[in-house]
Amino acid sequence: MSRPSPWRASSSCSPATRPHCSSADWRSALPSQPDAQPAIRFDKVEKRFGDNVVLHDLDFTVTKGDRVTLIGPSGSGKTTILRLVMTLEEANEGFIYIDGQPLTHEDRDGKRVELREKHKNIMRKRIGMVFQHFNLFPNMTVMQNLIEAPVHVLGKSKAEAIATGRELLEKVGLTDKENAHPSELSGGQQQRVAIARAMAMEPDILLLDEVTSALDPEIVGEVLNILREVARTTDITMLIVTHEMQFARDVSNRVLMFDGGKVVEEGDPETIFTAPTQQRTRDFLSAVLNA
Repeated sequence: MSRPSPWRASSSCSPATRPHCSSADWRSALPSQPDAQPAIRFDKVEKRFGDNVVLHDLDFTVTKGDRVTLIGPSGSGKTTILRLVMTLEEANEGFIYIDGQPLTHEDRDGKRVELREKHKNIMRKRIGMVFQHFNLFPNMTVMQNLIEAPVHVLGKSKAEAIATGRELLEKVGLTDKENAHPSELSGGQQQRVAIARAMAMEPDILLLDEVTSALDPEIVGEVLNILREVARTTDITMLIVTHEMQFARDVSNRVLMFDGGKVVEEGDPETIFTAPTQQRTRDFLSAVLNA
């Protein structure tokens, strides 16, 4: 029996096979939710670092299958949002929901109660993230980087994980690098491996955090083209932070402009990039596009 494309998540999972299910199907370990539930929902979220309030009373939703780009000046809270969704940080107030399920805390009779680590781990399996600085394991080969989580987190066999890893390396144009270590790769090649590693977990949600900002300008295009292909050929929900405005325009169906930890404007890419209504958005885009 042929396996599904590594660009696409499997859609069936029974209780008997759950230990070997893709991350997309770990939802079966949770109560079923109506299809209308948004993929991501922030409900009055506040995040502080000491006395610095980075996000304040933040409400927004991301519909399943949407490609949403967060734009705005540095320090406006965009990366913090991704880190909250990935549970690398936790909100000080408010709630975050994934497919209608609370991510780290829930409301119990008006009290904000932290959920068990087991629940958080189930939720994490549905989310992939590609970081600005690759974050590959330096002591592992490319293939070892790709199969580590599918084997030890999803419970896949090593043979299955390697087969999927090879398909993914073909997708990102690195079939000859499976035995190389990260130090032997260029920055662009490392980022392509990082994309393949995230996709190896077959996530429902893919978070992209300034994935080209650490790359030389001449290799930015090769990474963005791979992400365009992911967007074109999958129904993965994508939440993107980038200063590559053309990429945001090409891939997104919705853009949110952040400033001071709040959404100051949102809309479709054509509206935001050609006819924004808020002066703060116009000023930001003018500075970025004319830089």
